Amino acid sequence: MQNVVIVGGTGGIGRQLALAHLARGNRVIVSGRDAARAQAVATELNATTGNDGEAYGIRTDLRHPTELARSLADLDAIGVDTVDTLVLAGMERDLNTVSAYDIARAVQLVTVKIVGYTTMVHLLRDRIAGSVLLFGGTAKDTPFFGSTTVSTVNAAVTGMVRTLSLELAPIRVNAIHLGIVADSPFWQGDRSMIDALAGDTLARDLTTTADAVHACLFLTDNPSANQIDLRLDGGRR
Repeated sequence: MQNVVIVGGTGGIGRQLALAHLARGNRVIVSGRDAARAQAVATELNATTGNDGEAYGIRTDLRHPTELARSLADLDAIGVDTVDTLVLAGMERDLNTVSAYDIARAVQLVTVKIVGYTTMVHLLRDRIAGSVLLFGGTAKDTPFFGSTTVSTVNAAVTGMVRTLSLELAPIRVNAIHLGIVADSPFWQGDRSMIDALAGDTLARDLTTTADAVHACLFLTDNPSANQIDLRLDGGRR
C-alpha cells in the first residue's frame, strides 16, 4: 500500500484521482482549504470504494504558505512517514486583464501555484519516496484575453519541474498541463462553446476527467517519466 497525498483533492480531477488510487488499495490523503470539507470528502470516498479508513482529509491552504507546516502536522497523526506520490493540484481561477488589473487576485494566484507548491515540496522533501506531480495549464502556450497572470504562472510551473527535479533527484518531478476539460462542471453552462472547441482539436474531442486521471497515473507510475511537461488537450490548434 502506497501513501498518496493530493493537495486540491476535494473536488474535480483531484478527487477522481483519489478514487483511482483508492481502487488500487492505496492510502490517500486529500486536502483542501477547509478541514471539515476535506474530512467529509474522505468519508465519502471511503464509502464509495468500500475501503473504510483508507482515505483521510486534512487542511492545506496554499494561499497561506507560512501556515502549511502547522497543517501538515496532521500527517504525523495519521502515521504518514513516507509519501510515495505527492500531487499538487490546488488552483485558483483568475481572469485578470492588464487594463483592469486586480493586484490582490494576481498575488493570490502566484502565491498558490508558485510559493504554495514549492513550500509543500519543501516541507515534505524528507518524506517523498516516489514522485511529485504539478498541475499547470495550457494557457502557458495558448493565452487568452485576461490570462496574463494564469499564463505566466503556468509557464513558471515548467521552470519548477526543471529545478525541483534537479534538487530532489532521484525523486521524479513532472507536470500536467490541461486545456478545457469537457465534463468539468465549470464548463457545462455553454455546451455550444464546448462543441466548437472540440471541433478545433486534431482529435475532434476535448479532454475528459478520465483522460486526465489516466495521464496523471502514467506520470507518477512510469519510472522513466521525469522532467515531463505533458500537454493534454486533444491537439488543439
